[in-house]
Amino acid sequence: MSTGKTLESERESISELCKRMLDQGLTTGTGGNISAENGEGVMAISPTGMAYPDITPADVPVLDGDGEVVAGDREPSSEHRMHRMLHEGRGDVGGVVHTHSPYASAFASAGEPIPASHYLIAFAGKQVPVAGYATYGTAELGELAAETIGEAYDACLLRNHGVITVGETVDAAYETALMVEYCARNHYIASSIGDPIVLDDDELEHLQERFADYGQSE
Repeated sequence: MSTGKTLESERESISELCKRMLDQGLTTGTGGNISAENGEGVMAISPTGMAYPDITPADVPVLDGDGEVVAGDREPSSEHRMHRMLHEGRGDVGGVVHTHSPYASAFASAGEPIPASHYLIAFAGKQVPVAGYATYGTAELGELAAETIGEAYDACLLRNHGVITVGETVDAAYETALMVEYCARNHYIASSIGDPIVLDDDELEHLQERFADYGQSE
């Protein structure tokens, strides 16, 4: 099988990001999952129920467009349906990250979107909206997440659950997950001081344009 079908570099990235997700406090235990897609319907996704420090690239399963494992010996995450729907829903999505980060998950449990009280929210959109509740691992949860993210957002909260982010690459989706948690924590702390000031739509649109070219060019 060609390396394009086995997604070797994507599996390596997922293995590394799983460890970072745990180390940086974006999840606990084996919660959360990460995927990357090659643009041809072939998707690598973190394995189910495996301790993140133990995951190697070879442990990351690869699924074809029919959901069949075509590389790797492990079972895929139970959330593979949600990841597939997000990859298929938008042509610019190459990576998806699902976390249980504590502050953002608290907003999800409260059913409250994260507002634009910090400019870094623009990594996700003009806010981080909340998708309706569905049992984990179901197609219904995937449908709710894909509908809520739509074309306007790169992240949403999963009510009573956690966070899901998308990006052109899996690294970009992971960066957005970090920003979502930072903005959730910032808003929570600011709310204990007073009424946080929310940025207006014009400024957020300007920020989104600037973030489109954020970082180093190769």
